Amino acid sequence: MARVPTPITARIAEGVTSISAAQWDACAGTANPFVSHAFLAALEESGSATVRTGWQPLPIVIEGTDGLPAAIAPAYGKSHSQGEYVFDHGWADAWERAGGRYYPKLQVAAPFSPVPGPRLLLRDPALAPGLIAGIEAVVDQNQLSSAHATFVEDAQRPLFEQAGWLVRAGTQFHWHNDGYSSFDDFLAALSSRKRKAIRKERERAIEGLVIRHLQGAEITEAHWDAFWVFYQDTGSRKWGRPYLTRPFFSLLGERMGDKVLLMLATRDGQPIAGALNLIGGDALYGRYWGCSEDVPFLHFELCYYQAIEAAIARGLPRVEAGAQGEHKLARGYVPVTTWSAHYLPDAGFRRAVAEYLEREKAAVTNEQEYLGELTPFKKG
Repeated sequence: MARVPTPITARIAEGVTSISAAQWDACAGTANPFVSHAFLAALEESGSATVRTGWQPLPIVIEGTDGLPAAIAPAYGKSHSQGEYVFDHGWADAWERAGGRYYPKLQVAAPFSPVPGPRLLLRDPALAPGLIAGIEAVVDQNQLSSAHATFVEDAQRPLFEQAGWLVRAGTQFHWHNDGYSSFDDFLAALSSRKRKAIRKERERAIEGLVIRHLQGAEITEAHWDAFWVFYQDTGSRKWGRPYLTRPFFSLLGERMGDKVLLMLATRDGQPIAGALNLIGGDALYGRYWGCSEDVPFLHFELCYYQAIEAAIARGLPRVEAGAQGEHKLARGYVPVTTWSAHYLPDAGFRRAVAEYLEREKAAVTNEQEYLGELTPFKKG
């Protein structure tokens, strides 16, 4: 007799903080800091990712036979499309012009973090299909327009494809550590012209400055105060309104300081620029940068070259320096494909988006092939 599958029940928890750190991280693992309980709970508790900001925490949970969470989707009810870095404004406009209501939608993501990683947090990998079904059920039962899992790690992409979700390709620029022993070892892999250009950039960037790498207890509230000024300046110019609150940075340092690498540039003892990185199991993740003094090439120095040095020193395989930025190409960062997955229950809407994504994927592939020819590494 055929075995009847056991029904799986998924529930919506009352925020990340309603689940203990130990239970959450038993599902999330330790490799990617952006899906850790400490990071996501800090966003929630600091007022950065809340109903008020349009990020209502709605983690979807499946319990195991022991009654503890065995699968979690870090999901959020979204009333807008800000802070996602995978742009669907055109989809929203088309759906609403057709008479539909695009918002609220469901977002499975690490808020404000264009960092590939697991979007199905699985203590029991066998529950992956059930967790995806649970996400779909939340959309269907609440008559939402859609669900979006953004920056899905490549290993989990097939799980969404097998469930029939539409998959979207994007591009980022990552630096890969080819067993380099030092920054000069990395430079030796570049063409002579590019090698000289980078050395000149670095000389100009740090003239008269001191660069400090701070981690853990070395980072004080005074350092966070300085970085907050930098972050606000960059945020107000790029987005109009910074996403993160000042308390978030204090919580980040307090709860996961060992994963934080804060780089500060000082002039005469005063910080004038900073770059915030998180240390993962197999990557250094560059996240935020800002300055109070405009110094040529300092952005490249703090965000890219110092990150490369830090990754080499720690033996990390790569540096992921955030979304977009073709200027990273000349600094040794190469194009890689990122993925998102999308559940659209309306058949007509799904068909239109699927056709668009096919055209977009071809364009992304062609662009990456072109950009790959422009890398600064020696040819042949």
